[in-house]
Amino acid sequence: MQNIITRLSCVTVKRLTIFTMAFILVACSAVRIGFNNGETVSYWWLNSYVDFEDGQKSLVKGRLENLFAWHHKTQLRDYAKLVSRIQHRDLAAASKADLLNDYEEGMKYLTLVTDRAAPDLADLALSLTPAQITHIEEKLEKNNLKFRKEYLRGDRLNRQEFRYKKMMKQAEYWFGNFSRAQEQKLRVLSDARPLNNELVLADRMRRQMELVALLKKIHGEKPGKEATTAMIKKYVAATADHYGNKEHQAYFDVLTDANAVLVAEMMRMATAEQKSHFVKALQDWISDFNRLSAKAAA
Repeated sequence: MQNIITRLSCVTVKRLTIFTMAFILVACSAVRIGFNNGETVSYWWLNSYVDFEDGQKSLVKGRLENLFAWHHKTQLRDYAKLVSRIQHRDLAAASKADLLNDYEEGMKYLTLVTDRAAPDLADLALSLTPAQITHIEEKLEKNNLKFRKEYLRGDRLNRQEFRYKKMMKQAEYWFGNFSRAQEQKLRVLSDARPLNNELVLADRMRRQMELVALLKKIHGEKPGKEATTAMIKKYVAATADHYGNKEHQAYFDVLTDANAVLVAEMMRMATAEQKSHFVKALQDWISDFNRLSAKAAA
């Protein structure tokens, strides 16, 4: 968990990035499975961090059910429209600007969800025990250990190779197989992206440190729900701005641009067969969004 606030629902929140270039690079069929079972996936994900007590279980399940009901009823039609627009884009003319615009629109949807979830998160935060906050700290450290093992091993060439292979695995979900010539072009673009995993770890650890401090403050001061909600929203906003760290802000801004360049080129180089594969993959998502939305409205 990068943080328990902005990822209240690993499906509802994290998966909203499907509207961005990250959607092209990191989403996969497993995400669709999670989206279709959002409440259950989100509950077990949260429980792995908090270790809910009996009295909290029904509360969390009920709030997640309400959140997903609202989300499916009010948001999914808009998601389908956005994905449909991407689906009908002329891939041969895809540009970095197009993808960055998609990214910004996706962030607006993300903000709507985090704002909606904030009061429920406030209730959860107010209910946490010291033992549960410690459990969250321990889980975060386990995640950081995993990150170090995966992303801080080897030299720069090893890390570029690892990143490239992860990217290509997801690219193949969207476009199917790539030719050797295409792979070579994508490898050049992949390696051209900034790579500073130490900075990424430092950034995530800062978010985690601030999260734990916030949870301890809420437990110690027991502010009311309204005040706690405001504290949570302030935390979310601060994480989005990397706590004013200019170096971190600059790194992620450049990385976002480089990802957009890579995906735009991936779209432009797509063959007729790859375009057909891409359109079908997006249609699967659109169909899921429309089906879940209709179910929620029934």
